[in-house]
Amino acid sequence: MITPAERPTRERIPQTYALDALPGPDGAPDAQTRRSPVTSTDSPRGARTRLPQMRRPRPAGVPRAAPSQRAGGGSPVVDCAVYVDGTRQQDVAPADALRVATEGKGFVWLGLYEPTEAEFESIADGYGLHPLAVEDAVYAHQRPKLDSYDDSVFMVLKTARYVEHDQLTATSEVVSTGEVMVFLGPHYVITVRHGNHGGLKDLRASLERQTDLLCQGPAAVLYAVADLVVDHFVDVATAVEEDVEELEVSVFSPERTDDIGRIYQLKRELVELRRAVTPLDNPLNTLAERQLDIVPAEMRSYFRDVQDHTLRVRDQIGSLDELLSSILQASLARTSLADNEDMRKISAWAGIIAVPTAIAGIYGMNFTHMPELTTTWGYPVVLLVMLAACWLLYRGFKSSGWL
Repeated sequence: MITPAERPTRERIPQTYALDALPGPDGAPDAQTRRSPVTSTDSPRGARTRLPQMRRPRPAGVPRAAPSQRAGGGSPVVDCAVYVDGTRQQDVAPADALRVATEGKGFVWLGLYEPTEAEFESIADGYGLHPLAVEDAVYAHQRPKLDSYDDSVFMVLKTARYVEHDQLTATSEVVSTGEVMVFLGPHYVITVRHGNHGGLKDLRASLERQTDLLCQGPAAVLYAVADLVVDHFVDVATAVEEDVEELEVSVFSPERTDDIGRIYQLKRELVELRRAVTPLDNPLNTLAERQLDIVPAEMRSYFRDVQDHTLRVRDQIGSLDELLSSILQASLARTSLADNEDMRKISAWAGIIAVPTAIAGIYGMNFTHMPELTTTWGYPVVLLVMLAACWLLYRGFKSSGWL
């Protein structure tokens, strides 16, 4: 246990690293693969029990999509290292890492990239991972959550990445989301990621320079991953805010623009970001407030800080969504006003043209007894009357703002 005097100083993780944010394959749970859960009450505390492989019926739905495959094949293990007293030890094979970490009273950090079910099976057996958590990690596409299984914890974090674009259109992808899963045990932490937009290599290197933080055990890795994910939320929300400001300027510009499609598309992308941020509050609150054996008391303030950042991002997203709603209403109002102006102009010109049309229609009836037809100045007088009437109507519509 670390005394208050020895407590490590809070240090933010540098923002130079990248994290993959590619969404996992979509699909509803398969009726054949989900197994029944076993709670901590089924076995004595601390005993590692082999979970039964019973299969429970599942409601019919869309068939589960196959997990994504790594380009070029290869091993799913990205990095595997044992840490004792916050210091990385000599490289060790993943099969022996847990034993070495347990004997040295340290922990192993195993990083995986898009493991298949067959590849993850041996790892799950060696670490005693819960089959339901293993299934979620292999097939991905989960909402942010925190599950406790005996003396281990499984956490899903939804990541987000801002998609750069030259110009926002009605079909632009603005926010791309993905997932990172973290298995946490007394002597291990396993990170599983999907996609090809970077990894946790820079994060690991940054943590290895902070031995005082790594001394806190596997919970320090979970904190660093969560902190990185939330920091990316901040970056994405800031970039989206710039798109909102661009739309606001376009809507209220003097030129007539059609921004409704772009506004609606940005609102849809903002909903995607909200789905990644909002559910993360409860898991972080659990880590910050509840007493978990696997999370040292010294780490709760760290998770509380990450939760505070999450709440600020959530409020920022809510404000942006409300602003987009107001911009959408303003755009609709401007479109309606422009349509009304067009109708007034059309009506004004129709009224002007109606006068000469009526006069020409009267003298085009070809009656025999029409005195004006026999006068010498009848034709030029009628033309002058038409022009004078049209001019007066034009001046009237112009002064009233219809033209």
